This record gives sequence, C-alpha cells and structure tokens, in this order.
Amino acid sequence: MNEIEKALLAMQDTAYRDFHARLVPTIDKERIIGVRTPQLRAYARQIARQTALRDAFLSELPHRYYEENNLHAWLIPTLSRDIDHVLRLVEEFLPQVDNWATCDMFSPKIFAKHPDAVLSRIPSWLASPHTYTVRFGIVTLLSFFLDEHFREEHLQWVAQLRSDEYYINMAIAWYLSVALVKQWDATLPLLQSRSLPEWIHRKTIQKAVESYRLTAEQKQLLRSLR
Repeated sequence: MNEIEKALLAMQDTAYRDFHARLVPTIDKERIIGVRTPQLRAYARQIARQTALRDAFLSELPHRYYEENNLHAWLIPTLSRDIDHVLRLVEEFLPQVDNWATCDMFSPKIFAKHPDAVLSRIPSWLASPHTYTVRFGIVTLLSFFLDEHFREEHLQWVAQLRSDEYYINMAIAWYLSVALVKQWDATLPLLQSRSLPEWIHRKTIQKAVESYRLTAEQKQLLRSLR
C-alpha cells in the first residue's frame, strides 16, 4: 500500500461511501473509499506541493480507487503550464475514466487559456469508442466553448453524435440545454427541425425549461416543441 492510498483510507467515511456508491453505479463499491470532496481537494493541494510524490503518483496508471482517479484528474494541471504536455497527460488518463463524476470534474483550467489547442483535440475525443472520452469532449465544449469561443459547427459536432450509452446521451442533452441558454438563436433550430433522437430532444427541452436563465416566453416555446 503506497503513501497516498494510506492517506485516503485514513480519511474514509463508510456512510459517505455507501451514499456515493449509489451515485456512480458504473463503479464497484469496493473501489470507492468514501472520502468527502472537500477533504479530497485539500489533499490534492497538499500533494501538488510535493512534486516527487505527485509525479510518482501520476506515473502510476491504472489506479485502484475512484478517489485516486479524482486526485489524478485534479493533479494533471499542476504538473505543467505547457498545454501540449497537459493534453498528453489528459489523453493518457482518459481511458482510465470509468464514471460520470470523475469525467465531469476533470476540467483543467488551463484549457481556457489555450482554446485552439484544446479545440483541435475535441473531434478525436468525440469519435472515441470509450464512453467517458466522448462525454469528456462534450463537457469540454460545454465548459469552454459556449461563450466567446463558440462556433455553430460545435453544435453540429454534438448533435450528430449517435450512441446507445446513457452517459453520452445525457451529456448531449445537457450541452444542448446550456447552449439554449447561451446561444439561443443558433441552438433553437435544432429542436425546431426535430433532427435529434427523440430521447435527446425531449431531455434537452426538459433540462432547458428547468433553467432559471431562460425567459417564460422561451420556456413556453420549448414546451410547444415537445
């Protein structure tokens, strides 16, 4: 048992583990220690200052525990300010991501400073056979490319995806619902054309009308498209 694994096990909360295991059903409960997120983030900051320990940990893939994967995701951006280096680490780690929670919190802030470099990788992520690499690509578009770096073709990248995977389809609906908030004029025609798979069409509308950032008139129009 290595130093990091020992530290994580010392922070174990079994009641929290049992609760959290229900939220991430794609992971065997035995691979969840049960460390609360604030503690885990604080520990990640501590490890980031111990460069030898951090670097050794990041070189050890695959990890056994869910919390180790979350630590890995948080530590990657601390290793380098070189976006190409960070992207290599991201792509090395993505095949190890096995649940929606790790995928969605894996959002390196350095991406915001290098949109072109990140955007160049997204088509390959969306084309991956690995569920959570595809989801990562969608969530990256949602997080970094719905404001000043938005282009209408990004909508098509997501809207043209076809999958039987729940966690991909939910991410598509999530992305499109946020796109309706931030890029209404560009996104609405996708729903008006009814070109999306029915489940995604309805889930997008459901999530959008739950948003406090759309007007009553916009929500009424969306409801009429169900």
